[in-house]
Amino acid sequence: MKGDQSRPLQAAGALGSVLLLAWLFTPGQAPAEQQHQHPRIPVHLWHMWSGEWLPVVEKVAAEFNASQDEYQVIPLQIPWGDSEAKFLLSVAGGDPPDVMVQWTQAISTWSQAGVLQPLDTLMTPEEKRHFLHDYYPVVRNSGWYKDHLYGLTNSFDVYACYWRPDQFRAAGLDPAHFPETLEDLVAVGRKLDQQDASGRLTRLGFLPAGFTQYAPSFGGGFYDSKADRVLLDTPENLRALSFLVDAEKAEGIDRVMRFNSGLKSSDGGNWPFIGGQIAITLDGEWRVRQLEQYAPNLDYRISPLPPPKAGGKHLASWSNGGYLTIPAGAKQKAGAWAFIKFWSGLDHPEPAAKFQTWFGWLPGCPQIAAAPSYQAYLKRFPQYRTFVDLAASDNIEMVPPVPYQLFLMDHLTTTDDLVSRGTLTPEQALRKLQQEVDAEEGRRKELGYEE
Repeated sequence: MKGDQSRPLQAAGALGSVLLLAWLFTPGQAPAEQQHQHPRIPVHLWHMWSGEWLPVVEKVAAEFNASQDEYQVIPLQIPWGDSEAKFLLSVAGGDPPDVMVQWTQAISTWSQAGVLQPLDTLMTPEEKRHFLHDYYPVVRNSGWYKDHLYGLTNSFDVYACYWRPDQFRAAGLDPAHFPETLEDLVAVGRKLDQQDASGRLTRLGFLPAGFTQYAPSFGGGFYDSKADRVLLDTPENLRALSFLVDAEKAEGIDRVMRFNSGLKSSDGGNWPFIGGQIAITLDGEWRVRQLEQYAPNLDYRISPLPPPKAGGKHLASWSNGGYLTIPAGAKQKAGAWAFIKFWSGLDHPEPAAKFQTWFGWLPGCPQIAAAPSYQAYLKRFPQYRTFVDLAASDNIEMVPPVPYQLFLMDHLTTTDDLVSRGTLTPEQALRKLQQEVDAEEGRRKELGYEE
């Protein structure tokens, strides 16, 4: 296994740390002013950030360590490709970290499996009131399973429309008036299309794509929290999926496929929006920092995705997040919770606001958004305000809190692909999806899983 190659180095590093600590606290070896200090309790943090983000998370840990004298958070970077296996093996082996940052959308799955500890049981009544009352719905409603909070959201993505006023003007459109309905947005996108003499697209104005991304705007989604059940084959979801199919057919499926095949990577400076190959695109808040880095002089705007003319929802979006968790068997639960509160802002909003700006993240509650450091960030990046407004919306859909989350998300992606390729109609695809999920629930019940 790939992760096995790093074990000798990790073992050597761990041994070196033990020897260093032993030397530091051996009488007669440490400086006199340290001999009478109470040794801090180590709190081990595992995370997956690397490259430019590695020193950022280490700085967060350093700020926590400087804020108090009881705990010492020790961060360790785990390669993303190995993180899930290493985490699960550490829990099974009885030696997990005290805090684990989780990006995999499987909090409910792991909660049911008993590999995470509930966080709400560690909250004081005031902390719980603050979390449930003040935090945005996308944060306070995520990370739960069976009435317990197993993952506290410290980062999350929402999606809005990036567009360029210069391309609006060149097409004879008024950049002061962004379309108010999804149908009008598609029509404007067609006016922004450009093609060469052979009819091949050289610029795609706008093409909606992605079932999970557009279902919320149609009033759809995948989970009924009141009934505690997955809902897939619904009129709202059918409208969303049918709209995507019709829009792609109107643009020309073959033309779109040829256009997409000629695009470079969407990373960094190769993002087609920067190069002008795409005029309007639905994308996440992280692109703001990317644009500053790779296209600092580009004039662009960000607007919420407009709803369809009938039955739609304003300020709607799909969201996925990253979570702070305490693994089952963690040895320093109190220290882990103290660090989670510090990073998330449950204790004080200003440090958390500062951390969010370091990463380019959205605030989790109005208090963090109103903090001086976050307001300074918004002054520097005024386009980011659209995402902050969106983050506070009640119309954000997330991964359903069911114990087969990975199964469900994989099948939603497959449904999207089948419909996009024309293999199944939207009606057939949703019916098939619902049947597959119902069969999975039945299989789990037969195996004795608690639902």
